[in-house]
Amino acid sequence: MQLINNKWMIALTFLVLVLVVLYFTGRKSVHHEIVINASAQKVWEVLINTSEYDSWNPVMRLVEGEVKEGSRVKYRFTQAKDRVSEIPAKVKKIIPQRLLNQAGGLPFILTFDHRYELISMGNKTKVVIHEDYAGIGVNFWSPQPVEAAYARLNQALKKKVESN
Repeated sequence: MQLINNKWMIALTFLVLVLVVLYFTGRKSVHHEIVINASAQKVWEVLINTSEYDSWNPVMRLVEGEVKEGSRVKYRFTQAKDRVSEIPAKVKKIIPQRLLNQAGGLPFILTFDHRYELISMGNKTKVVIHEDYAGIGVNFWSPQPVEAAYARLNQALKKKVESN
């Protein structure tokens, strides 16, 4: 009986060790930036007006909640034509004309910290979409399709802002 208990303890210890290693090595990020020929104020007005997303944004649709600091929201995220999911998040921080930061996910499994950063460049604005991922599941997942979706989002934002 002692031998069986020892085997189970060794197996359990090994499993815990593997999960700890996976958790601490599970880090990835995506990043896309674009320069828009408009002021940060003009870019911000389009970015924060989620009720108009249907008219220009091929990637994100707000389906629940309000984009204000501390609130919970849910987006319909179109990663690809055949890959659509609903993503709940919490709006962590808003600095008008500079930052929209949202986060969510499953703790320890896969979490995200998503930021839209607007950097004023005189009469132009650099828009940076950056998202950091953490958790055990990150080791088994490729963020490349998400990065491609954010590139499409930035291109659509540029087209929308510059056409107004």
